[in-house]
Amino acid sequence: MQKNIRNVGVLAHVDAGKTTITEHFLYLSGQSKKLGSVDDGTAQTDFLDVERERGISVRSSNTTFYWKDIKINLIDTPGHVDFSADVERVLRVLDCAVLVISAVEGVQAHTETLWTALQNLKIPTIIFINKIDRAGSDTELVIQEIQKELTDKLVLLQKTVDEASNDASIKPVWDRENLNEDVIELIANSDESILEKYLEETAITFSELNDSLVKAVRRHQLFPVMLGSAKKSIGVEQLLDAIIHYLPGPKVDKDKPLSALVYSIAYDKIMGKIANVKVYQGAVNNRELIKNVSQEIVEKVTQVRKLIANKFEDVGEVEAGDIAGICGLQSARVGDVLGEFSDVLPDDISLRTPLLTVQVRADNDKDYAGLAEALQELSHEDPTLDFEWLKEDKELHVKIMGWIQIEVLERIIENRFCIKSKFDTPTVIYRETPSTKGEGFVQYWMPKPCWAILKFMIEPGERGSGVVYESKISVDDVHRKYQNEVERTIPNALKQGIKGWEVTDLKITLIEGEDHEIHSRPGDFIVATPMGIMNGLVNTGTTLLEPLISFKISASEDLLGAITSDISQMRGTFDSPEMENGRFVLSGILPVATSLDFPVRLSSRSGGKAKISTKFYGYQECDEELGQKREYKGISPLDTSKWILKARKALQ
Repeated sequence: MQKNIRNVGVLAHVDAGKTTITEHFLYLSGQSKKLGSVDDGTAQTDFLDVERERGISVRSSNTTFYWKDIKINLIDTPGHVDFSADVERVLRVLDCAVLVISAVEGVQAHTETLWTALQNLKIPTIIFINKIDRAGSDTELVIQEIQKELTDKLVLLQKTVDEASNDASIKPVWDRENLNEDVIELIANSDESILEKYLEETAITFSELNDSLVKAVRRHQLFPVMLGSAKKSIGVEQLLDAIIHYLPGPKVDKDKPLSALVYSIAYDKIMGKIANVKVYQGAVNNRELIKNVSQEIVEKVTQVRKLIANKFEDVGEVEAGDIAGICGLQSARVGDVLGEFSDVLPDDISLRTPLLTVQVRADNDKDYAGLAEALQELSHEDPTLDFEWLKEDKELHVKIMGWIQIEVLERIIENRFCIKSKFDTPTVIYRETPSTKGEGFVQYWMPKPCWAILKFMIEPGERGSGVVYESKISVDDVHRKYQNEVERTIPNALKQGIKGWEVTDLKITLIEGEDHEIHSRPGDFIVATPMGIMNGLVNTGTTLLEPLISFKISASEDLLGAITSDISQMRGTFDSPEMENGRFVLSGILPVATSLDFPVRLSSRSGGKAKISTKFYGYQECDEELGQKREYKGISPLDTSKWILKARKALQ
């Protein structure tokens, strides 16, 4: 383990105060001479104009500072749910985290999502309850909420004094002078040797207990809770001490060959594309040629840099366990592996799935090509945008999480690429699936030279099964290399079905086929496969699938009737509510199409006091009149003459 580094992320629901905490970390460590402010637009980790204007973080940013000779690579993450994809990428490279919760608002919708992700990845975490000086602050209530909604494995290290006032402060309840019995019990329950001494009433020193607590925190068994007010710098220094004391450094192997992960892409006006990487093995140096094994290319590193004291410094080298920005890797994309694949690299995770698609237009027609290039570049930085350029229709489409993301993208496109753009009203992303079992046939043998004859069996699959493909024909009928082209082409053939949406949850079996010794080419099977698949979908018919979200609402009892009525009107379903202390918790499922503005309406109805958390649930069959069909974009394989001409590049 790399003991002198901490790769720590600061995570929170929007407005909980995490960027302010980051600013105070930098100030206390001596890395900045003046405190930055989110409200004033001077936060050092908010680089984009739109971040300074709106006072929210929309991109993760990392900075490096030292605290008591420990290097801390701190990543400040966006708190708004629209930018969850960025948080996903950061979570993959964290060794530990600080989850910030407001002492006034408590556990909010996105807090639960973040906590679930931290739990799934087993990331050791300190919980920091912020804003203890604010009117309405109630740390005792918030702790109860955390115990109920997140975890009961909490180790309270502090308590408040004069809470909810300008005189608010904190006192330790766990140190050599304060051996808290509740903490000792929690430690004993996670450590058999301590438990044995505890039950036998043998004396246990504070050092023994605290060492055991450190191990339990690093094993993801216990979670320290700290208190403070970042704005007034109350408890921030103690939080820094806790980060280096309780949280772990990265597991590394400097002697093995390079293995590094590109976890985000940034852009610099001078240096161009920056690949932010975490190095798991080996090292990366300036002017070194390194292999991108994900793309099978070699590129030269022009600079290894870090953000230190509010400016980027060329540090020359980044070693195993460390994080840095790498310049010069012009082809790098999020998720690429540099050097070689290794068992120590983290798995993918997913917090949110984009459920909306939107067309983007340039205000000025002459900017159309430039806008396409801009969206392509932004899609490399955020793969969930899944940019689609429909050249035949001159349409540009991206997938998004929500409305704020649209505003942010418009500002980035204008500020960075000098293009004014407009986003149409987003459309819910439907899918389609075969309605029955049927066959698809294609006979592509004219005009010669070409020869590809295929017959597919297409049948519905279980919901959520995706695409299952199988070939039952001999290589004597269709050569193996041609069958490989069929299999490779199927995902593209399913991007649009007969109702205009991606086709999923189906099984495709190649049951007959024929090639020709003289006339067949691999490209013939690439052309023929979509024609055979679409012919099959016409024969099976397709059923629309609509996206659903699961929800959990907490509100006062007097709103129960109105809220359940709203849910029913939106075609939603719900379980029996749980009632407690004048409030209820209601869980259920809602169609995305009917509930896009529901969080806003719920906030308005409750005066901002109701809470709703949502996550993607899955796709479910939808009546055609309740869903939405769309025109096939481009040339459909059903229009065989034009499809073949286009494939042969005879159609402009």
